[in-house]
Order: sequence, then structure tokens, then C-alpha cells
Amino acid sequence: MLRLSEVKLPLDHTESDLDAVVRASLAQIGVQGDGLIGYTVFRRAHDARKRSDIKLTYIIDIEVSDEAAAIKRMAGKPNWSVTPDMTYHFVARAPEGGVHPRPVVIGMGPCGLLAGLLLAQMGFRPIILERGKEVRERTRDTFGLWRKSELNPESNVQFGEGGAGTFSDGKLYSQIKDPKHYGRKVLDEFVRAGAPEDILYKARPHIGTFRLVSMVEKMRAEIFALGGEVRFETRVDDIDIENGKVRGLKLSNGEYLECDHVIMAVGHSARDTFRMLHDRGVFMEAKPFSLGFRIEHPQGLINRSRFGKFAGNKLLGAADYKVVHHCSNGRSVYSFCMCPGGTVVAAASEPGRVVTNGMSQYKRAERNANAGIVVGITPEDYPGGPLAGIEFQRHWEERAFELGGRNYCAPGQLVGDFIAGRPSTALGSVEPSYKPGVTPTDLSTSLPDYVIEAIREALPEIDKKLPGFAMHDAVLTGVETRTSSPLRIRRNNDDYQSINVQGLYPAGEGAGYAGGIYSAAIDGIEVAEAVALSIVNGQRGA
Repeated sequence: MLRLSEVKLPLDHTESDLDAVVRASLAQIGVQGDGLIGYTVFRRAHDARKRSDIKLTYIIDIEVSDEAAAIKRMAGKPNWSVTPDMTYHFVARAPEGGVHPRPVVIGMGPCGLLAGLLLAQMGFRPIILERGKEVRERTRDTFGLWRKSELNPESNVQFGEGGAGTFSDGKLYSQIKDPKHYGRKVLDEFVRAGAPEDILYKARPHIGTFRLVSMVEKMRAEIFALGGEVRFETRVDDIDIENGKVRGLKLSNGEYLECDHVIMAVGHSARDTFRMLHDRGVFMEAKPFSLGFRIEHPQGLINRSRFGKFAGNKLLGAADYKVVHHCSNGRSVYSFCMCPGGTVVAAASEPGRVVTNGMSQYKRAERNANAGIVVGITPEDYPGGPLAGIEFQRHWEERAFELGGRNYCAPGQLVGDFIAGRPSTALGSVEPSYKPGVTPTDLSTSLPDYVIEAIREALPEIDKKLPGFAMHDAVLTGVETRTSSPLRIRRNNDDYQSINVQGLYPAGEGAGYAGGIYSAAIDGIEVAEAVALSIVNGQRGA
């Protein structure tokens, strides 16, 4: 098929307007009338760089009767290309009737879920181990923290079926390179599981928490139907490594599970698992991550700042933003995981610590917009080896717990007070969404001085680009510490195995190879393919 890019139309255009543009563009490459068979929208986005003249932009895939001739005539023409083949093809199939090792996937977040699903679709009958509970029971436990200040360390925002991405905005886009179009496979599987079909063509698609819950259940059911297995409330307490090779896993229920292909997709908060792997000699290294707060504004303010007179247009929906400021102290402050029409959520997984994150439902209809406003840090800020970043995170999470009142309420401060360097004693017009609640205080001791200094400088500067960002009554809620994994479990570029442990496949966000649902799911596919090829090639060589 042919692909036509950079089609721009006003917000109030009709289907006839789009059809007219497509036909006029085809006429420029000699395709007339009956030569057009049909077309579909591959991508739709909006261009809001000029608030007074916001446009919808399209990428259109077009089928014509004489494609070869059209391709010759479009050579050198701007905005024309050939549609790439995005059909997913399995790299291997489990040998029929043969005996092969069942691969094990540890963790059932986006990475582990897609890895397990793909292995099941290829016939390898994977065993998935998840330390938390199935998604609906996990949801009840999560609400226990939000509503009753009761934290279950094994079943919460971080641990359980669906992973941390279940309680998020459900964003399905990334800036990673995807030359093999694995992202399309991810989206197709999500639609089959019940996601709205518009995720296939929206430029910045999202799903939302409630839809993710039922989708995860349907994907689990398919894994079962294809011979796979999921064991909930089953934590991996130790790994048996012999002569540099994985031999088995020791589970929290006392069982020893023999295996030689293990996908480690534990997410960025499995701190005890990282310690265990480090103690067993698995090579890992510290990596950069970020610290900061959640910031909340009225969604209407963000809509007006981004869309001007077009604020409230149904095609545009709730406005998001992406901001960055490079500070005089050499740090960079940027927005992270922006959630339009969403809520700030309690994301702690360890007792005596407070962690924040953001979440939205599909409609993004809540009164506030929220985002992480965070500062990049490096291993030089927390020297001490691969696990030092975890202890660094814990320190500030404990400080937030103390400032919030030691009851899982989060410390908060009005933006105006934070900029002025004075404590907040009461909240203003912006009602914070974090539950169990927000305690007004002074956030200046909640994070390192250089982080506080950078954010204090950045807020008024960002306000110049996004009017209202530094409004006095906007709320900062602390602390956001788990923007990404503080370490990387190094793996080979070719076979995806740990650089010093054969049969161990570090994967996803926890291992330091993804950031968010979409990229983690893609990484799960890539690693599952590597496992499948290893099993098949190992059998051939036997």
C-alpha cells in the first residue's frame, strides 16, 4: 500500500474534507477515479504549536489498483512512501512431540505478560511466577492503602498481575526505535483483549486503569488456553546457578523449580530480588534515574494553556504537556508520566515509606492534571555500587513518610509557598487527589538540596512557556522516586542473556531496558523470541 503523510486539516473538518485531500494528493501522482480502491487512517495526531490554529494531522494508508505504476510516479514526491509490512511473524515454534524445557517468566507486568503470551502462542507452555495476586484481588489490596492506610507489601501498586502499569495512565507510546514493528504486535494484542480500537491510530494512545484490569485477565486466559501456567503469590527467593548457568529457582512456598531459561521481568521495585541476584554474582551496574514530586493543576488551566480558544474540543480531549528546564546548577528538570484528567496515587511497596505516581482512566475526566516534575541524577550522586540507588530511594521515601505524618499520607506544599521557601499550613483552591491524604508542610528537606534548588528555579521558567504552571495554589506532592530502575542487569546484545549467567534473560523496566508499558511490552517480545530460538536451536544441537 501507499502511505501519505503530513495531511493537515482544521479541527472542524468533515470526512468529505479528508476524502477530498486524499483524492487530490493521488491525482498528483497520476491516480484518478477508480484507481483508488480504499484508504485507512494509520495515525492521527494534533499540532498545537500554534494555539490559534490547531490542526489535526494524519498519516493515511492507501490501496490503489496499479500500485507499481503509482510507486514509480511518486518517486521524489514529498510525503509519499510505501507502507511497511507490520505483520508479526513468529520466529520459532515449539517442536511437536518433542521434549523441551518449559521457559519460566518471573513477573507479570507488561514485559512478563507479553513474553509469556508470545511463548504460549509459539507453543512453549511457559510458567509465569508472580509474587503478587491476580489483578482483581490486587486491586482490592491497593484500595486498602488508598482508603484505609493499610499496605500489603506483596500486593500493591508495584506487585501483582499487570505490574505497575496497571495503575497508571496506560500510555502506549515511546521514543524507542522499533524497526521490526513489535509495537504493532503489542497494540494488536491489547485490542484483541478489549482495548479500544482507537489505540491503533491515535498518535498518543492510552487505555486507563479499569480497562487494563479486564484486558490483563483475558490475556492470562489465553496463556492458560495455550498450555501456559501462572502461579500467583509465588515469590522467587533464590536462584540456583551452577558453572555460570541457571539450573533452578527456589520459591517462597519451599518448592524448587528446575529450569534453564528464565526471563527476569520483575519491575523496578523488586528490591529484594535485585539483592538476591547481586548476592549470587549476577552482573549489574548502577544507572541514572530521577527524583522529584507530583505536581497538580486544574485540568481546565492546562487545557487553556495548551489549546487556547480550542480548549474543551472533544477531538483534543484533556490536554497534556511535556516540559524541560536546564538549571543553573547543571541539573535538568523535566515532566514525567503526565496524566491528564487523572489522580496522584500512593505507590509504596515497603512499610514506612511514601511513594507517589500518577494514574488516569480512559476518559481522563478527573478535575486535575498531574505529572512528575523530576530531576535527573546519576550514580555519582549515590556512590556505593549497583544497589546504592535503592538505598538512596529508600532514604527519601522514609523522609516523605515522616513528613506526611507516618500514616501513609503524603507531604505536600503549595507551589507558591515552595518557590518562596516558606512552609504551607493549608491547601488552596487545588484539591490534591492523593489518598489517603496530603499533609501541608515544607518540602525543602524531602529531597536532596540540589533537587529542591533545581525545581524551585524551574517552576517559574516553565510558567513562561505554559502559563499558570507556577500558580500559587498548584500542589506539589512528595515524593516521586521510582521513575525508572536505579540499576541495569547487563545482558548480551545478540542473545539477550545475562553477560555472566547463561539462561538468565534480564528484561523490561526493572532490568533497565524499558520505561513504561509500551517499551516494556516490546522488550518482552524481543526477549521471548530469544528464548524460543535458544530452546529450538539447543534441541537441534542435541
